Amino acid sequence: MPKMKSKGAVKKRFRLTKTGKLKSNRPQRGHMHANKDSAFRRKKRSALITDGAWAKLLKRMLAGG
Repeated sequence: MPKMKSKGAVKKRFRLTKTGKLKSNRPQRGHMHANKDSAFRRKKRSALITDGAWAKLLKRMLAGG
């Protein structure tokens, strides 16, 4: 059976932390923030940490197997 390829889209969006969790930027950070309140904008600055079942699936996509 051939090796599983790693997914380029996942490699671009996620990086692995030292403890094995996945870290990424939050969505909705691009533009049109003038009409959003400051709490929303401040919350979007923090990183998104993924762990649990999603992290297990995304790690397989990162490592390619």
